[in-house]
Amino acid sequence: MKHKYQNVYQFKITLKGSKPPIWRRIQVPENYSFWDLHVAIQDAMGWEDCHLHEFQIYSPRRSQDVEIGLPEGNEYLKSYKEKINEYFGEKYTSALYWYDFGDDWYHTLKMEKIQPADEQQSYPVCLAGKMACPPEDCGGLWGYYSMLEVLDDPDNEEYEDVMEWLGDDFDPTYFNVNEVIFDNPKQRLRYKDMM
Repeated sequence: MKHKYQNVYQFKITLKGSKPPIWRRIQVPENYSFWDLHVAIQDAMGWEDCHLHEFQIYSPRRSQDVEIGLPEGNEYLKSYKEKINEYFGEKYTSALYWYDFGDDWYHTLKMEKIQPADEQQSYPVCLAGKMACPPEDCGGLWGYYSMLEVLDDPDNEEYEDVMEWLGDDFDPTYFNVNEVIFDNPKQRLRYKDMM
């Protein structure tokens, strides 16, 4: 298959404050917008993309930190208009990705390398990761770790409620790279526009 780009960017995404670290390693095309990257992060991490997001990153072109996202209001650069290759490069390798402005899921985004695209590979691709993604709307890391404490104590009065919320088969240590399915970012954007 012939790609419309020459290189891919490899990122490691780590949920800030998670212990042990909840992380994913992905590769995405160099011509991706920040919206496309957002969708790839959502799919790799296991989020459901039902909240606002923001990237906080240094802009070499503007010589200042900027906020790129799809929140309401005009103070943000729109994630579907800004290209990642205009921000990430040899000198600029990191950003903060903030998902859900209530639960405050902060992720460190580290560009590890730029490499030639493999003609045999479809992109984006998830290469590796560890630990399950916390469930949506559980109160951030504090709420998630409180749920895990309850799971460790079947005598806890909240045990049944937490089991119902998480599901009987929830395993906080489980992640299988082969189960990551990437959505089409353009279709997802059209869906967001209809909401």
